[in-house]
Amino acid sequence: MNREKIIIKVSYVTIFSNTLLSVLKLMAGWLGKSKAMISDAIHSLSDVLSTIIVIIGVKMASKKSDREHPYGHEKFECIAALLLSYMLFLVSIFIGYHGIDDILHHRYIHYLPNFFSLIIAIVSIVIKELMYWYTMKFAKKLKSDALKADAWHHRSDALSSIGALFGIIGSMCGVKFLDSLASVIIALFIIKVSLDIFKDAMNKMIDKSCNPKMEQKMRKIIYSNKNVINIDMLKTRLFGPKIYVDCEIALDKTMTLEESHKIAEEIHGELEKKIKEIKHCMIHVNPAEKNK
Repeated sequence: MNREKIIIKVSYVTIFSNTLLSVLKLMAGWLGKSKAMISDAIHSLSDVLSTIIVIIGVKMASKKSDREHPYGHEKFECIAALLLSYMLFLVSIFIGYHGIDDILHHRYIHYLPNFFSLIIAIVSIVIKELMYWYTMKFAKKLKSDALKADAWHHRSDALSSIGALFGIIGSMCGVKFLDSLASVIIALFIIKVSLDIFKDAMNKMIDKSCNPKMEQKMRKIIYSNKNVINIDMLKTRLFGPKIYVDCEIALDKTMTLEESHKIAEEIHGELEKKIKEIKHCMIHVNPAEKNK
């Protein structure tokens, strides 16, 4: 099964679980009179739409290169991740505003959660945390930014359910405003997650270089070829989940063009073989004095 099909399969599982949880949370919030649970249900509903964006983004990113896009379409995954961050931010503002408004106008007295809300909150925490690990497993394996953003959507939902749980317990114990306060805390956490996703996606949209550890791995591979005298330049850039590499190596100036070309091809092949994320690698040869 190829990368696109695996991501879409994971996304369908996500859509099903989030739809089911959203319905349960809305019922729990309405029947159990819990403002925090209703806010949590809205968060879960946003997850369904976000996963649909993931599917669209991955399908677009999987398109082959064409005349107008010779470098491919991988950045569509970053665009999907950006859209998810915007959605999370808007959801957090909505939840936070209503939570603060309820506290300021003492509307929390109308929300008195019961045992049913408590049970659903616990169920939600368990399911969403399992969904986080399930989705993140494939996000790391497939190097998918969109899937990673969706995984964090699950984690934020699990933590928001923890906030809802404490709010419900507090309200049931007589501290009525805690249910609405939990909504505000949930909103703040979602804002933090949305900003993290936004930062990561933007770094890849603007061709940020690889981390030092990855570049050191590349240098080790290049220097493993005994003919390389020096690495004069090594530049990398992230293109969605893929890596582009530009490298200049110094070889003995007495080598023929055919010999130096063969060595450059060998290094090129080794880099792409040992680092699967590399989509394009350009090796330029500079003449140099042979080491004595």
